[in-house]
Amino acid sequence: MTDEASDLNDRIAQRVRELRAARGLSLDALAAHCGVSRSMISLIERGESSPTAVVLEKLATGLGVALASLFEPPRAGDDPVARLADQPLWRDPHSGYVRRNVSPAGGASPIQIVEVAFPPKARVAYETGAREPRIHQQVWVLDNTIEVTVGEACHRLDAGDCLAHALDRPVSYHNPTRRLTRYAVVIATLPSPWR
Repeated sequence: MTDEASDLNDRIAQRVRELRAARGLSLDALAAHCGVSRSMISLIERGESSPTAVVLEKLATGLGVALASLFEPPRAGDDPVARLADQPLWRDPHSGYVRRNVSPAGGASPIQIVEVAFPPKARVAYETGAREPRIHQQVWVLDNTIEVTVGEACHRLDAGDCLAHALDRPVSYHNPTRRLTRYAVVIATLPSPWR
């Protein structure tokens, strides 16, 4: 494992521990809530696992945050600028897709931007459903083609196309081509109505 990957695994570990503690959840409670085993969560929190995007999405759902939030530094600053050199890159060990958190970490904005480089013929399926707070996202294709299935509806998106949807049902991504696909995901977290 490279030092950069190890550092990012450490960042994810700290962030998951911090979010779990802030919600007053034990390992067992989080495991029951998100469908990830207690032992896997423990490995992730110790930085001893390279979890897949699917596992991280389950954890994010159980913690009530967007997946992009797990890549933020635990004690993010208030700098409104995110320099390219400081934007973390993460590779999903299962599909090989690479994500980069573009947005400044820790800002007061309810919006996060992620850039994704999705390999040819790759697939990722997130089985999670509705969560609180409500999270909406838009997938904007920058280059090539991606198929995004939201619930039962499959959308083929070409360069320039944009799909808006709530994260309230299973979502899968598939690159049906033989070329790398690049797209941006813009994520907005809406406050709960009772807050």
